[in-house]
Amino acid sequence: MKKIGLIAGGGQFPIIFSKTARLKGFSVHALAHVNQTDPELENHVDEIKWIHLGQIKRLVTFFKSCRVTEAVMMGTIIKPNLFEEMRPDSLAVSIISSMKHTHDDAILRALADLLEQEGISIRSSTFLFPEILAEKGCWTKRKPSAAEQADMDLGWELAKEIGGLDIGQCIVVAGGSVMAVEAIDGTDETIKRGGILGSGNAVVIKVSKPNQDLRFDIPAVGIDTVRVMSESGAKALAIESGKVIVFEKEEMIAFSDTCGISIVAL
Repeated sequence: MKKIGLIAGGGQFPIIFSKTARLKGFSVHALAHVNQTDPELENHVDEIKWIHLGQIKRLVTFFKSCRVTEAVMMGTIIKPNLFEEMRPDSLAVSIISSMKHTHDDAILRALADLLEQEGISIRSSTFLFPEILAEKGCWTKRKPSAAEQADMDLGWELAKEIGGLDIGQCIVVAGGSVMAVEAIDGTDETIKRGGILGSGNAVVIKVSKPNQDLRFDIPAVGIDTVRVMSESGAKALAIESGKVIVFEKEEMIAFSDTCGISIVAL
């Protein structure tokens, strides 16, 4: 049986991946993170080890003991709790101390490089199901208005700028003005802030970073995204086709149609 290693953060993506991988003949050997990864993952993998963020030696030792030579990284990390959750070992400290910047991408690339040196290659998180990536087009009954389209165009340009700085991947615009920019608080909180300030006219834009490494940290949306939009008064969502993961797409579209939210993949 083929083996795949899984470095799992939180959310549903690690569980979805594990189910798909096992259906396709892989045994899944997961590294889960304490207070981050959903414990439900244990029911969908062949072997699991729980570690704290930063325990890289244990990660490498586990994969080698399982004879894993390929792995994926996926799932969310709750960043406001990041510094409380970190238990960096000497290997993690040596990696971080050698870096000029400790942005998300830089840390993930450094970890991927280390694993490659240890004989463990990192594959794209979508390699088993490329169809999970957003397909171009307007998905909803309601199309964006001219004003919403103008905000999408502006937001797209600005979101790419903040993505290039590795600040975030989401921005909220209304009436040609920026309502909120994603930072460490994440997409949902950004939508809440921007939606309230937009007074019912907010447009949410979520894109990949200009130099997005498709092996990890791919932006994602789902039904929870549009639920937060509805609660916050945001009326349209623009995402990047081919570079944004979509969870529960049918449910997401049905809910959006009920609420009059427009979704477009550009």
